[in-house]
Amino acid sequence: MNCNEYLKLPYNYIIKPIQDESGAYYHASVLEFDGCQSTGHSLSEAYDSLLEAMEGWIETKLENGFTVPEPIGTEKYSGKFVLRLPESLHKYLAVEAEKEGVSLNQYAISKLAH
Repeated sequence: MNCNEYLKLPYNYIIKPIQDESGAYYHASVLEFDGCQSTGHSLSEAYDSLLEAMEGWIETKLENGFTVPEPIGTEKYSGKFVLRLPESLHKYLAVEAEKEGVSLNQYAISKLAH
């Protein structure tokens, strides 16, 4: 796959407003591309600048024989995973869930969400 084909894929962009000692601006990054980031004074400027940064990031990876990650999508996640933990922690969580009147699964979800 070439750079233009990668740029057409649905990557996850993260653009957030920043207010710090240098002023107000937007910081943009790509979830899948470690270190690929940019800034802009407006949302659209940050996005356009990020697209340029992505192009350079992808081209550098390809030129040096590295793999370019595929986009992370929600279809890869079933909502289940196995977690091994010490018996004492399992007991503690089960007791806490019982105190709250919820299942251990619901209790764990509420704790992970915070």
